[in-house]
Amino acid sequence: MKRSLILALALLALPLSHGLAQAPHPRLEPVGNRHQLLVQGEPFTLLAGELGNSTATTMASMAPVWPRLEALNLNTVLVPVYWELLEPVEGEFDFTLVDDLVLEARRRNLKLVLLWFASWKNSMSSHAPAWVKQDPQRFPRARSAEGVSQEILTPFSAQNLEADRAAYVRLLRRIREIDQDHQTVIMVQPENEVGMLPSARDHHPLADAAWEAGVPAALVDYLVQHRDSLNPETLEAWSAGNFATEGSWEALFGQGPHSEELFMAWHFARYVESISAAGKAEYPLPVFVNAALNRPGRAPGEYPSAGPLPHVMDVWRAASPSIDFYAPDFYNPRFRHWNDLYTRQGNPLFVPEHRFDNTVAAKALFALGHYEALGFAPFSVEQDPERSMEDKEDKLSRVYAALREVLPLFHDLKGQDRIRGVLLDREVNELQFELGDYRFTAAHTHNLGWEPESAEEEWAPAGAVILQAGEREFFYVGFGVSLRMQHASDPDRRVGILKAELGHFQDGQWTVLRHLNGDQTHQGRHIRSFMADVSIQRFTLYEYD
Repeated sequence: MKRSLILALALLALPLSHGLAQAPHPRLEPVGNRHQLLVQGEPFTLLAGELGNSTATTMASMAPVWPRLEALNLNTVLVPVYWELLEPVEGEFDFTLVDDLVLEARRRNLKLVLLWFASWKNSMSSHAPAWVKQDPQRFPRARSAEGVSQEILTPFSAQNLEADRAAYVRLLRRIREIDQDHQTVIMVQPENEVGMLPSARDHHPLADAAWEAGVPAALVDYLVQHRDSLNPETLEAWSAGNFATEGSWEALFGQGPHSEELFMAWHFARYVESISAAGKAEYPLPVFVNAALNRPGRAPGEYPSAGPLPHVMDVWRAASPSIDFYAPDFYNPRFRHWNDLYTRQGNPLFVPEHRFDNTVAAKALFALGHYEALGFAPFSVEQDPERSMEDKEDKLSRVYAALREVLPLFHDLKGQDRIRGVLLDREVNELQFELGDYRFTAAHTHNLGWEPESAEEEWAPAGAVILQAGEREFFYVGFGVSLRMQHASDPDRRVGILKAELGHFQDGQWTVLRHLNGDQTHQGRHIRSFMADVSIQRFTLYEYD
């Protein structure tokens, strides 16, 4: 009773602010050559974590989690919303859990990204309500090439789409009602890791009919209009049909499972687009769709096929114009490779899910520095909230704390080619980049041989963000990286460290903790912090003959 009264009072208070000037809803805007998320009209970068799949099913299960999230210095939590819990009986909605999550996150000054676990979660339909699961005649399943029904709702069913879309619209309406003035919820992900298994395409009779109908004119029109900017994988597939503009999927893209994957990509994307567009009509929050990355050597159907993967991204773009961007989930080590693919065609980078291992702190720095990403989120970030934090959690917490301090500067410089990111390990232990007039050589500090771990066969990854605040003024945020500098256009011109400081930002103002002496810069040879030392440093360069 007490909880219900508190909730009712909190919700009744919301309309009182409607007479005040409201900030626009959270949105993405271009800034220079990048994109920025705006919340309450101000730039916002997600220093985030995603909860495990079942953690947020009750507020009791969340009770020990909130303090852990705060200890990790997150500013955003990715939280599943389960169709089966939201609409346990058809047409009857229970928003208790959603309301409680939003209000508690708001109380703790955390933002939320809602993950809609509905028709598909990791390809499967495990979170559809019982009334959907138990009525396969009304809500049909996808079928394998052998005609075997899968626990995957077919995207070719109007009934499946209508039921999912109706629930999603009610969710967005509820968020608008309780949160539009507060903007606790800042983005939504409809569905989760969409994909087809165990065949390259669905073989339900509805799918067979769509396959026989050929390539939709809307997709062909998109390919023709964007031919000069299509990804190479799309051009290669289309070239198999000599760039034909009508006909069957195999006539345009050749025979084989890759054509079936393109077919499924179009229809998955149209399904998600319908859900996304209807939700945006209710409350236009930014929307993204994530993908489980395919592994090398696997054919379509041997991985969750036809999600928004790089090789079918043009089809998703053509089919889902209301989706703001597409995002990779990481459970393999090729971090830069996949991010390079996802940032083609101006797609903003957000990493909504990464295995929570000892690489995440360095990768968060690299994602923000190199790609000027919208944000980064390890998966199952709560781990075991009742035990002490392990090294990987402590490192992420310290990195997020440092990034929180420099975010205002990061936002000021975003999109201006004044930010760089570094990710180093044993395999790639040194690299070069340029900022302004200077060429930097970034090296893993284990190269110096001063840390005991430098003798080990495998090196933990190191990461840093370097920001150019002025012509010769720079900030370093990170760990395990040393920086040497030279003039970019005149190698004969000597470059020295005029001043180096260890410090932090307080109320937006730089505060010096230590003026770094000769030992800390190796007598003016480099800027550095060792693997155990997450630090923020300001340094100024000078030149001499």
